[in-house]
Amino acid sequence: MADIALKGLVKAFEQDKNILNGLNFEVFEGERVGLLGKNGAGKTTVFRLIAGEIEPDEGTVYVAPGKRVGLISQIPVYPPDYTTEDVLRTAHARLDRISARMKELEKEMAEGPADDKLLAEYDSLLARFEAYGGYDADTDINKVAAGLEISENMRAQLFMSLSGGEKTRVNLARLILEKTDILLLDEPTNHLDFRATEWLEEYLLRFKGTVLIISHDRFFLDRTVGRVIEIVDGRAEFYSGNYSFYVVEKQRRIEEQLKKYEQEQKEIKRLTEAADRLQQWGTGNERLMKKSFAIRSRIERMEKAERPRIERRLKARFEAREFHGDEVLVIKGLSKSYGDRELFTGVELLMQGGERIALIGDNGTGKTTFLKLIMGEEVPDKGYIKKGPSVKMAYLPQVVRFKNPSLSALDTLIFEDNLTPQEARNRLAAFKFTGEDVFKPVSVLSGGEQSRLRLCSLMRNEINLLILDEPTNHLDIQSREWIEEALEEYKGALLFVSHDRYFINRFATRIWELREGRISDFAGTFEEYKQYKANLARFEEIKRQAQQKKEEKPKRKRPQDVGKLLLKLEREIEKLEERLKLYEAEAEKYSTDYEKLLEIDEARAEAEAELDALYEQWGEISG
Repeated sequence: MADIALKGLVKAFEQDKNILNGLNFEVFEGERVGLLGKNGAGKTTVFRLIAGEIEPDEGTVYVAPGKRVGLISQIPVYPPDYTTEDVLRTAHARLDRISARMKELEKEMAEGPADDKLLAEYDSLLARFEAYGGYDADTDINKVAAGLEISENMRAQLFMSLSGGEKTRVNLARLILEKTDILLLDEPTNHLDFRATEWLEEYLLRFKGTVLIISHDRFFLDRTVGRVIEIVDGRAEFYSGNYSFYVVEKQRRIEEQLKKYEQEQKEIKRLTEAADRLQQWGTGNERLMKKSFAIRSRIERMEKAERPRIERRLKARFEAREFHGDEVLVIKGLSKSYGDRELFTGVELLMQGGERIALIGDNGTGKTTFLKLIMGEEVPDKGYIKKGPSVKMAYLPQVVRFKNPSLSALDTLIFEDNLTPQEARNRLAAFKFTGEDVFKPVSVLSGGEQSRLRLCSLMRNEINLLILDEPTNHLDIQSREWIEEALEEYKGALLFVSHDRYFINRFATRIWELREGRISDFAGTFEEYKQYKANLARFEEIKRQAQQKKEEKPKRKRPQDVGKLLLKLEREIEKLEERLKLYEAEAEKYSTDYEKLLEIDEARAEAEAELDALYEQWGEISG
């Protein structure tokens, strides 16, 4: 049964420019679907239509009756005095209403005689309260807040004082706590670190409702979705698998369509040449002219395949400078604090030529500060960073800034990088800045476009140490793939901060994790590091369980307790020995009764086993 059905949707925000052009698709109950498409393809518009924020120009939007829709990008306005805790607790508004009504009924029933109608209403409310998890409400809030790393301090803060990313995180927590039936998640991992992202993945895998996800996090899509819908030219294309399946299948379809197109073009050319020859030969011959006309009519009636649009590949490449010597960076005793807050202390690291290192860690641990220390933009409290004598660095910060943002993209390359107009145009075209885009002021470019423009500038320089801070943060999937293609060709040393696990998996050959003021150094890929961490966690759990068993082991009895216990055991041993003597006597008495002897032997065996256990216990205590 469909939870969501879109039929013939048309939507335009500018006249004669349809962003959606007859969009049709269904999402069935319990499905987890990824919604893909280039920036501007209309993905967020689809979410707003499903949530009822806007109306379509044409077509219909169906949401299953009684199903509640939660949209992550939509952050409600709360009273100015609301704390984060107040916002989280709005998720339990219906529970609060039920609880309030139950208290009213309890008061009425306490004041008057028993009323069947009141009892029936109370029982109904109690069942609903339990079904909605009323008794576990506080536990749920604590679990979700911990999973999404909403700290106690943040819960006490005014909601309006939080950053945009923190508000998005709190809103995601609120939607999860509401136990919404249909979740519309628009870039849910943008403000989450590894641990919070993995927690969300596990939550979605357990979630029983329907989920529709827009995300540029390819690893996240691989783990969470079972089907992909891509919006292309305002219409839907369907892929019955996760993101990795989509990549392979899309390429297969493009190749198949291109082959079909080329075969048709070849056939059209053959028929056209035949028609031309017949027309040339048939001057004055009605039969040949009719045949030529028939061939041309056949060409017009043919169902022609469209030539598949293959996106331009990134043509520019990093110009790596030859590196002399092994040491790229030597870091000794590095420490940095801000006031009472210590980011890291006593860091000792060595980076060598050609290494590709991912610097990972939770949000706020100091990764960007660490990069700024390397770049000389910050000064360490203690220690030093020494660069190799032939190192030439380039740095892409998380927030890109230009010297003169009022200049166009073209003029920026001409004046800042000393290029000729033609060289600048060629370089911009390689980064998909074409047509009127090259004349746009840098200040009006999106975050992703500014990152792309900065990379365009960096690639010109001969560098052997490239430092990237969240290079894929503002980029769509296609732009991320362009950068990755360029980096594949780069042969110099690479140090990068990223939460994009797909990117880390592709490039990192070494991991530096910044945690609790220390940087742990792991020589290996990200997958190997995750396995190492999982093994370490299992080992710690085994140690914890062993320690717990050790602590639970009964304390050694005091001397007076030992004496009493030994006396008790000795009395039980005497009783069993007396019972065994009785069995011996009975065995002699019934020596000719086979069945009776079997019964006696069974009873004697049980008594002997019991006696052995008592002797063993006595030996342990007395020893």
